Amino acid sequence: MVITVSDGASRGERRDESGDAVRRLLAQAGFRILDSAVLPDERDVIAERLRGAAEEHDLIVTTGGTGLGPRDVTVEATRDVIDYEVPGIGELMRREGFEYTPMAALSRGLAGVRGHSLIVNLPGSPRGATESLQAALPVLGHACALLRGERPH
Repeated sequence: MVITVSDGASRGERRDESGDAVRRLLAQAGFRILDSAVLPDERDVIAERLRGAAEEHDLIVTTGGTGLGPRDVTVEATRDVIDYEVPGIGELMRREGFEYTPMAALSRGLAGVRGHSLIVNLPGSPRGATESLQAALPVLGHACALLRGERPH
């Protein structure tokens, strides 16, 4: 599932370019996108959708709400619902992003597990979202298999 967090996109004031880019990249990598949503930057709304999505999906990727702005609450909503963090994924995304711009250091995106689902927060810009996702893609399938109880080689 791909969840875009954006006040403007949720009100129909702008196109969900980041969500579109993330869905394309995941599909190219062999992931099936079964659901998507566009939500406002509201912590409780985001957390509730993440809880529900974790019951149905192995992988939930969010885009938006990872910066320093006063409405950037996706990271806090994710922390509200996860059982534990997977810090290496966030570190990997920031390290890769730093190769393109020092502003990557300002991204607070994290990855964590709820039940058998992996939740990954990406930046809201199409470029930041795709660069971060490309950095994480090599480990996502393996992580999801482990969470399903499989022992990939």
